[in-house]
Amino acid sequence: MTDAMTRALETKLSLFDTRTRKVASISASNGSHLRIYSCGPTVYRDAHVGNLRTFLLSDLIIKVLKYTGVDARLVQNITDVGHMSEDLHEDKLLAESSARKMDPFEIAREFESRFHHDLQLLGVNPANIYPRASESIEMMQSLISQLIEKGHAYVGTDSSVYFDARSFESYGEISGNRLDALKPGHRYEYTDDGAKRFHADWALWKAAGERTEMIWDSPWGAGFPGWHIECSAMSLHYLDGAVDLHLGGIDLRFPHHENERAQSNAAAGYEVVSNWVHGEHLLFEGRKMSKSAGNVVLVSDIVARGLDPLALRLTFLENRYRSQIDLTWDALAAADSTIKRWRKKLKDWGASDATPEAQIVLSQLVELVLDDLGSADAIVELRRIERDEHLAPSFRAFIFRELDQIFSLDLDRAEESARLTSEQEGLLAARAEARAAKDFAQSDLLRDQLRALGVEVKDSASGQSYEIIL
Repeated sequence: MTDAMTRALETKLSLFDTRTRKVASISASNGSHLRIYSCGPTVYRDAHVGNLRTFLLSDLIIKVLKYTGVDARLVQNITDVGHMSEDLHEDKLLAESSARKMDPFEIAREFESRFHHDLQLLGVNPANIYPRASESIEMMQSLISQLIEKGHAYVGTDSSVYFDARSFESYGEISGNRLDALKPGHRYEYTDDGAKRFHADWALWKAAGERTEMIWDSPWGAGFPGWHIECSAMSLHYLDGAVDLHLGGIDLRFPHHENERAQSNAAAGYEVVSNWVHGEHLLFEGRKMSKSAGNVVLVSDIVARGLDPLALRLTFLENRYRSQIDLTWDALAAADSTIKRWRKKLKDWGASDATPEAQIVLSQLVELVLDDLGSADAIVELRRIERDEHLAPSFRAFIFRELDQIFSLDLDRAEESARLTSEQEGLLAARAEARAAKDFAQSDLLRDQLRALGVEVKDSASGQSYEIIL
């Protein structure tokens, strides 16, 4: 192992490791920076908000590490070949290419660009590198050759190359699935009967057969890579043979991450990934998000409703990454209102004052985030601090601004001043006249009408004021 003689750099971050089923302290094995690999999108469609939850997870981890003085290098792959569709026979990009009658790589670049745009709207900093599967074929072929040489892979009777699952003794440590319990034909591992030595073996390189697009020459004939091999090849190559933290959605735990671990460890001869961390599923209004259910929500849908995309970020921060979320439009609207309120209050509070007392409170809040990403607990405390009128405005401003370096809600952004419509202006003027005439019944009626139109009216000794709430 390249870092065997290097003293690891301990961080203050702890996360739940799926393989050991324990919350573990995270350290940088090379002594300088944390090496993180996060499974990226398959770019045949837009990433929906459930997919994006994982990418926000990596961003939160890196930002809290940076806040505490620890650097990180993030590699996130772009899957533009090799991921088979759920009918188990056709590459997802080729299926979309056929449906849209477009070149598959043109489709891939389109959705890859849209993916980066969505991340930008959500305040996610770019990864250090986004390697594409289609541009890493030689890298994958080299790894496959190593696995064949070491006796962990073989050429099947259909000219495809398969990983010998039984050659890897600790298979199943991530998911708990035992090889002898896996049924033939489990998801994504379909092949013609008799091509493999064992039903749970999986393809590292698929023979082209009748496929004419997205194929490459190889020592085993024309074909294309399997889905799992790309992450092993890229993580080993770009992170110098060791991954301190491997991230992904819980749905990738099996078979993708289980197979990836077997490939990487078999090639390297040691445990490549120190910690496997998974974000939980996202439901939308009580149901799993799916195209067939018609409830797939995109960032563009949030924007179309007039909501700040960062409302999605706040919603995720208010929930634990290891807990399933049931997202709703009401929850997103509430988060949007919260962000707008915080921006207004931060402007009203004015300058920050880093008093010793404020530094202590800030340290406690950061510790909550470092403890298995307890951002939800930190948000609860933020709300309490917001309401506590005994705290100086400068104290509260300091806390909110500092935590926003981790939470990235852009709280110092100046909100655009919404303009009153002529109808709203007329009603406000009429209400002011009613108040002056002490016609309180009419005044209350006009107040209710204004509220229905998105204007909240407040009365004080100095007169009538208003706030646009919609």
